[in-house]
Amino acid sequence: MSRWPALLVGIDTESDDQWSAAKRAQPTFENLYALPTLHALFRRHGVRPTYLITHPVATDARSADVLRALREGGGCEIGAHHHAWETPPVSEADRLAHAYASTLPIAQFEAQLRALTEAIGDAVGERPRSYRSGRFGFSADHVQALERGGYTVESSVAPLFCEAHKGGPDFADAPLAPYFLAYDSATRAGTSQVLELPVSCGLSRDVPQALQVAWTRAPKPYTTKRVLRKLGIVRPMWLRPSYSSLDDMCALAARLAAAGEPLLNVIFHSSEIIVGGSPYNRTQAELDAFLDRLDRFLAFATRDLAATPMTMVECRDAWCAPRS
Repeated sequence: MSRWPALLVGIDTESDDQWSAAKRAQPTFENLYALPTLHALFRRHGVRPTYLITHPVATDARSADVLRALREGGGCEIGAHHHAWETPPVSEADRLAHAYASTLPIAQFEAQLRALTEAIGDAVGERPRSYRSGRFGFSADHVQALERGGYTVESSVAPLFCEAHKGGPDFADAPLAPYFLAYDSATRAGTSQVLELPVSCGLSRDVPQALQVAWTRAPKPYTTKRVLRKLGIVRPMWLRPSYSSLDDMCALAARLAAAGEPLLNVIFHSSEIIVGGSPYNRTQAELDAFLDRLDRFLAFATRDLAATPMTMVECRDAWCAPRS
């Protein structure tokens, strides 16, 4: 049986409603306590999720108990999710700015990464090897620190993501297939030992790469993209059940598989699995619809596309294994 496409589910596992400044200042963790129910959904499909956890989650005793039990029960991986605004050492200015990690002085980033790595090791009994930056705030400047910290997988790059206009990263020219990161570019293959697993996304119609890059870097991006979507010209599709319809997720996954892309990389936040934990699922009806989309998509990917569920580190191991 072919290992590809691999089906990854990477969950940014964080406190409730990180979109709210008030909730960021006084974090709660109700969504963490609901993870066993979500994990049961994954088990029905043989899915092996990667829970990428933040520093506050790792240092919340009850959350750590939940994650340790999931890990010890098998079928998942615990990785690191770096929030520059709440990982020590952090300044009040960083907190208020909701900072991208790419804007931190490198010494501060390295100190935060050490604190995060150690906290996760203490919480679950194993140091993480997979990493994702909050707000996709990854930079090639971080690669050497990740290597020194024992990380072998990075998954912050999304080819439709560009927030250069806000001081954030620009991943418009990134590929969808895995690649070993360069030390001077987040979107180009290089010689590091950190494998990039890009988030799966694309436009609703096939367009030349140059046009996709132009769409991603559009001037006045929110207005331009909203107009193009309303006119029915083009819209973004992600393997992200809070953003995309079931039809769009299935269409994107089928297109990627047909094109020989080796990765179906699903992303969402743990806070989306409870009512009021995020801006996306404010009512029980919205939450039920979200979980139904996720459930149906996982069934489609594993059954119709014969995708192989893997954790992020398992995917790296398979990618590096000899090809038969």
